[in-house]
Amino acid sequence: MVVRLRLQRFGHKNSPFYRMVAADARAPRDGRFLEIVGTYNPIATREGIKEIRLKADRIRYWISVGAQPSDRVAWILGKFGILPPPPQRFSVQKMIPKKDRKKEE
Repeated sequence: MVVRLRLQRFGHKNSPFYRMVAADARAPRDGRFLEIVGTYNPIATREGIKEIRLKADRIRYWISVGAQPSDRVAWILGKFGILPPPPQRFSVQKMIPKKDRKKEE
């Protein structure tokens, strides 16, 4: 059984709220899970704060027994120092217009 750390979507239309859960990889996104390990509210408050609550000890436990974080969860955990930050997925070369790129031989 492959365990994934991923986000479950809750909230209303255009107002998302996420639970971070440890779940079987075969289970539906918003379906059965093993344990809730945190919450994430991407909508900023009036002060500009996005609320993230993590159970760091439980997250470390699940990672130690082989749970694999999803891309977004890995990014969140990298921000809080629980995991090393994931590598950047963009190429600096692609940000330059084609006509201005130097041709590498």
